[in-house]
Amino acid sequence: MLVTQKTQYALRAIFELAKHREAGLRKISDIARAQAIPERFLEVILSQLKRSGFVMSKRGRHGGYQLMTPPDLISVGDILRFMEQSERPLHCIACISRCQCPLDGGCAFRPMWNQIENAIYHIYDHTTIQDLINNETDCAAYANG
Repeated sequence: MLVTQKTQYALRAIFELAKHREAGLRKISDIARAQAIPERFLEVILSQLKRSGFVMSKRGRHGGYQLMTPPDLISVGDILRFMEQSERPLHCIACISRCQCPLDGGCAFRPMWNQIENAIYHIYDHTTIQDLINNETDCAAYANG
């Protein structure tokens, strides 16, 4: 299963907001710089995430974005499903083209592909944003160690 660039950016934006949750509002330019996300894409993504309730924003000179939900209550699967709800293909995950399967449901491989997708989502659903923050902390400790 491929994760779109837009969804990767959304995950990284949520991750960055979660890392600095206690500090309050974060400016788009700071998030973009820290996570190597083009600002023009980040504006659109944060707007979508705001509509989802994952983040809130405040306008003005001292404005910015802030995570609304504690990072241990947001799974990677939550973000993936929200970001890809309108882009999710209606075909088998193994199909390269964006069209329906030419075997029209008679594919012997489809159950296997579905099991793989379910296994992947199991991992996404059991990985929280807090887990990712902990991973970063552990990696930094190991690198300095």
